[in-house]
Amino acid sequence: MHTDVKALFENLWQNYLQVTPSAKKVHQLLGSSQQDDVINDHIALRTFNLPKVSLDKLAAHFLALGYEECGEYHFEAKKLYAKHFEHQDRTLPKVFISELLLDKCSAELRETIEQLVAQIPDEAVTADNFLYSGTHWQVSQATYEKLLAESEYAAWMAAWGYRANHFTVSVNDLQNFDSLEQVNQALKDAGFLLNTSGGEIKGTPDVYLEQSSTLADLVTVKFSDTEATIPSCFYEFARRYPLANGLLYSGFVAASADKIFESTNAR
Repeated sequence: MHTDVKALFENLWQNYLQVTPSAKKVHQLLGSSQQDDVINDHIALRTFNLPKVSLDKLAAHFLALGYEECGEYHFEAKKLYAKHFEHQDRTLPKVFISELLLDKCSAELRETIEQLVAQIPDEAVTADNFLYSGTHWQVSQATYEKLLAESEYAAWMAAWGYRANHFTVSVNDLQNFDSLEQVNQALKDAGFLLNTSGGEIKGTPDVYLEQSSTLADLVTVKFSDTEATIPSCFYEFARRYPLANGLLYSGFVAASADKIFESTNAR
């Protein structure tokens, strides 16, 4: 397990940049030249509800660094369960971890995923680098396509494994932008494609959180039998609003997160 929380996020970031080339361009586009004001609101990680790699096994890496469990979320249609975690040091990013509920999936999908996860050595899950270790297996393109037909989430995990699915710019901390609309416009003007599922902006000030995201980069991946270009990771943008006590809302809105998941859909 990592002993240094900043080192963990730096490693997650560098690993994310390897498969999300647009992230650096987004960073340069939104950041102010005077200071580094592109602050990470949260990261998201994906997994399966199998004992070896459950949400709780991923969360253990963060709990060991002082994070605390703060909220849980259910995504019935996508067959997902999620929790989010926060650190007492509010400058540290929040963490959103989801898991695919395999008992709600087809027997074929479940067997495929069980075979993949069986290839992960037990000690790998507690190793420092597990959260950015990628895949511990090889899959064919046909297996990927078969998973994709039932669950985009399962297919994404089969292709990309353990890594940050996205980082998130805190719009509240940007110097050159006052609203998520302005951020979205700057992104579109620069040629980025946004996730429009549920609208470009998911959420409203009434639920204390507005979110938008780019569509995942299209990156070439090596399957066991061929290479193919598929969606990798994306960049999210979050604007939080103050609660009655004056503090910014720090949770997540399930209806909005449900649409954000679709940023990695094939296009």
